[in-house]
Amino acid sequence: MQETKWLIAREIPRLRRYALALTRDPVAADDLVQDTLERAIRKRHLWKRHGTIRGWMYQILYRTFLNQSTRRRRRALEVDIDDAPEPIAPGSPEAGLVRRDIVDALCDLPTEQRAAIALTAIEGLSYDEAAAALDIPLGTLRSRLSRGRERLRANFDATELCLRQVK
Repeated sequence: MQETKWLIAREIPRLRRYALALTRDPVAADDLVQDTLERAIRKRHLWKRHGTIRGWMYQILYRTFLNQSTRRRRRALEVDIDDAPEPIAPGSPEAGLVRRDIVDALCDLPTEQRAAIALTAIEGLSYDEAAAALDIPLGTLRSRLSRGRERLRANFDATELCLRQVK
């Protein structure tokens, strides 16, 4: 029992990063991780111990996110641009701008594509693990990744074209 709790606690930073990629809001991400941890601890007896606990936790987080999305749409909160936190980017100003562009492009993707890219590219899960976490067939995951990457490429190609025209 204690071992399972320890394994769950070890995944918190990864869960928060994934939740932030899905929600695009630090407060909502923290709430989502909290809900996920509560469910995982309450239902730890359901973990089958085949596969990693990380995949199981990502699955709980994603399902919780989908279940809450209807409520979020109803209560869509608008944030004044002056109240939005500024991202802190270490390094050069250009590196910060590139990171911001990547985050903005990811945020523009549909939820399903964003979730697939976040699990594979950011969290480093294998395709099999990501498909299991999202509870979708492997082919569906590959399709979402392909479409998401294509959309990201198109966004960056359009941005680059605009920058060339400005110069």
